[in-house]
Amino acid sequence: MPDTTTTISPANHLGSQRSAYLLSAAHQPVAWYPWSEEAFARARELDRPILLDIGAVWCHWCHVMDGESYENPETARIINEHFIAIKVDRDERPEIDRRYQEAVSAVSGQGGWPLTAFLTPDGQVFFGGTYFPLADRYGRKGFASVLLSVADYYKNKRGDVDSSAARLTQALSRQAEGAQPGLLSASLVDKGISQITGAFDPVNGGFGSAPKFPHAAAVELLINRQFFSPSPTVESVIMHTLSRMAKGGVYDQIGGGFHRYSTDEHWLVPHFEKMLYDNTELLRNYALASAFFGDSGFGDTARGIIGFLMEVLVDPVHGGFYASQDADVGLHDDGDYFTWTLEEVRAICTAAEAAVLAERYDITATGEMQHNPAKNVLFVNADLDVIAEKTRQSEDTVWALLQSGAAKLKSARGQRRTPFVDRTVYVGWNGMAVSAFLIAADALGDAASETFALKTLDRLLAEAVLPDGRVRHSLGSDVPVGLLEDGVFLGRALLDGYERTGRADYLAAARSIASDLTKRLWDSGSGGFFDHAPAEDSVSAIGLLSQPRKPIQDSPTPAPNAAAAEFLIRLSEATGDTQYRDRAEKQLATFAGAAADLGMFGGTYYLSLDLFLRGSALAVVVGPASERVADKLWTTARHTFRPYKSLQRLTDAGTTSAASLPSELAAMITSGRTLGYFCAGRACAVPTDDPARFAETIVSFGRGR
Repeated sequence: MPDTTTTISPANHLGSQRSAYLLSAAHQPVAWYPWSEEAFARARELDRPILLDIGAVWCHWCHVMDGESYENPETARIINEHFIAIKVDRDERPEIDRRYQEAVSAVSGQGGWPLTAFLTPDGQVFFGGTYFPLADRYGRKGFASVLLSVADYYKNKRGDVDSSAARLTQALSRQAEGAQPGLLSASLVDKGISQITGAFDPVNGGFGSAPKFPHAAAVELLINRQFFSPSPTVESVIMHTLSRMAKGGVYDQIGGGFHRYSTDEHWLVPHFEKMLYDNTELLRNYALASAFFGDSGFGDTARGIIGFLMEVLVDPVHGGFYASQDADVGLHDDGDYFTWTLEEVRAICTAAEAAVLAERYDITATGEMQHNPAKNVLFVNADLDVIAEKTRQSEDTVWALLQSGAAKLKSARGQRRTPFVDRTVYVGWNGMAVSAFLIAADALGDAASETFALKTLDRLLAEAVLPDGRVRHSLGSDVPVGLLEDGVFLGRALLDGYERTGRADYLAAARSIASDLTKRLWDSGSGGFFDHAPAEDSVSAIGLLSQPRKPIQDSPTPAPNAAAAEFLIRLSEATGDTQYRDRAEKQLATFAGAAADLGMFGGTYYLSLDLFLRGSALAVVVGPASERVADKLWTTARHTFRPYKSLQRLTDAGTTSAASLPSELAAMITSGRTLGYFCAGRACAVPTDDPARFAETIVSFGRGR
C-alpha cells in the first residue's frame, strides 16, 4: 500500500501532487519532478538527459522498482547527479503514456509498466525499457549499471543520441499521421470476426496465449453476431471463453470481480490488481450473455462484478467509481490478500466446509504461487455433481457448504491488511461504468444498479463537464482536460441515461461534448479525432505530446476513435441531426484501410461499423407515466435483448418531435393509446399493447436483414 505520509525529501517535487502513485514516491531520495515545463527547462539548463518513469499505483513491478532502486540512496545519487527525473502516473496522464510506450517499444521491443525511458532535454526518446532490477538478474542488467552507461553515452556520444532520437521521433510521427482510409462494408466486420475466432484458444477459452488478457469488445461483437447470424463456432467461442474466465483464478471466487489478466494461458494465476475498466467491460459481456443465452451462471458472474465494485470501488455517498485496487500490500507480497493455504482454510471453516472448498477450488498443500508454494489461487476445479459423488452428499448440501465456507473466507479475508484503493474518479472510466451498470440493470432486472449509475452520472454532469463542453479527466483536477476518451465515454453514458430517463439535460450535455470534440480534436483534413489538443497550452506540447495520435486499437480500454463513431451515430438517432451520422461515416472510413488487420484489438471499431451498417433498432413505449400497461411494455423494452437497441419512453405522444424519430414511426404514433412500437432499419412493426408480443417483436422483427 502506498505510503503518502512519509516525510518528503527536500529535493523531491512530488509532495503537492494529487496522484497516489506520485505521492507514494514523494519520500524517495530521487529528485523527482512531475511532468512539467520546469522539469524540461531544468534539463535544458543543465544539459542533462531525462529519466522518465511511467507507472501506476496498482502496478506490482512499479512498487518493486521503487523499493529496490528509487529508494536506494546510491542509485538516487547517480540519478540526481546525471539526470533530471520525471515521474508520471499512467492513469492520470494516458496521453503521455500512450506516446512513450510506443517509443520505448520501438527502441527495445518492450512495453508495459514500469516504463523506464531516457529522453533528450526536449523529450525525445533515445533508450528505454521496463523493469530494471537493482543488480544483474532475470537476464537484465542492473539499474545502476544502466544509469551510468546511459549517462556516459549521452555525454560522450551526443551526436549519436540526438540523431537516433530524431530518427525515432520522425518514424513515430509518420506512423501516427498515416491515415488508412477505405470503403465501408460488412466484409470488414466479417473479416474481423474471422480473425477473432481464428485467435480463439479452444482448450482454455479466450484469445492468444500467455499472458492472457480479456478482450471484452471482441466478445460483445461475437454476441451480437450470434444474434443476427447464429453459428455453432461463434457460440462455442463465446460460451467457452466466458465460462473459463469465470471459473478461473482471474476471477475472484471469494470477493467477485476480475483481476487484470492471467499470467498463464489457463486463466489460473492472475496479476492480482483489479481495474475499474476491466470490470465494467466484462460486466457488459456477462450481463449481455446472460440475457441472450439465458445462462444463470453468466448472470451470477455479472452480479459478482457488481458486488465487488459496490463494495470496494465506489463512493456510496456522492456517486462515482474509484480507479483500482492494488494487487499487493508490500514489496515481497504477491497476491497474498487473495490467496489461501490449505491450513488457513481448515482453521477458518468446519471440516465439512473445508473438504468441499478444497475439492471445488483445488486447495492443496502445494499451491500455485512461486513466492510461497503453500498459497493457492482459488479456481473452479470441480462441478457440484462431481463433488457430491466424491463426498457422498447431495448437491444441495454441497452447495450450502460451499456458500457458508466461502462466506467465512470472505469475512476472514476482510481482517487482512487490504490492498490500496486508488480513489481517483476518472471520468472516462466512470462513463464506461455508468453504461455497463445501465446495461446490467436491464439484463438482470437490477434496479439498484440503475439508481447508482444515474447518481454517478449526475455527479459527472455537475463536476466533469465544463461550460464549453470540455471534459475533465478526473474529478477535482484540470490537468489534463478535454481528452478524447473522456468526452466519448461520458457522452455515451449520457445517451444511455437519456434513453432510460428522457432527461433533456443529459442529451444537451452529450451534444455539447460532441460539439467540443469536433471543434478541438477533429482532423478536418484526413478525418478522425486526435486524442488531445497539443496547441492548447505549452505543457501539452512538451516532447512527444506534440505528435498527433488517433488511437483506433482497443488496448486496454475501448479505442476512443472507434467509440466516437458509436457516440456520433447514436447522437444522430437521438436528435434526428444527420450531421452526426455523416461525421461518423467519415470517421469509420478514415480507419477502414487499417481495420482489416485489427483482429481482437478491433472489437470496438467492428461494433461501431456494424451499428452504422445495420442502424439502431428503436423500441418506443407511449403511454401515461405509472400506467400499468405502459410500465409493463417499458420493462419489456428494456429487459429484452437486442443488439444496437435504443429506447424511448414517451408519456405524451403529442410532445413527440418528428425530427428525433424515424418518419415511418412518427407517422404511426397517435395520442391516447398505450402502445409499444419497434423499428429496425427503415421498417416498423405493427404496434402492440401486449408485453409478450412486444418482446417477440423486439427479438424477431428485422433480425434477418
